[in-house]
Amino acid sequence: QVQLVESGGGLVQAGESLRLSCVASGRIFSINVMGWYRQAPGKQRESVAVITSGGSTNYADSVKGRFTISRHNAKNTVTVYLQMNSLKPEDTASYYCNVVTIWNDYWGQGTQVTASS
Repeated sequence: QVQLVESGGGLVQAGESLRLSCVASGRIFSINVMGWYRQAPGKQRESVAVITSGGSTNYADSVKGRFTISRHNAKNTVTVYLQMNSLKPEDTASYYCNVVTIWNDYWGQGTQVTASS
């Protein structure tokens, strides 16, 4: 099992920045991919950014150049970050951390990001 705890959402003005964090604990040795997804009201959940255990990253076209995903490995935890710069109103959504292991995939509880115009 892997446990996920997200933090960092909030309300900002368009153009400002936020950083999301997701701390994974438990069977972290089994983690292959970590990522962030988002879901706006009335829309499907979409991938924002992912990072592999080898450090390769992939971003949605809508966030390239503005968002950066990174991860930090500690002894008993792995933390994945999403640095979000130049936020736009269309980035407003609930953001979910996702972890894919060799057995299963896990979702965080979600954190709300609101960028007002």
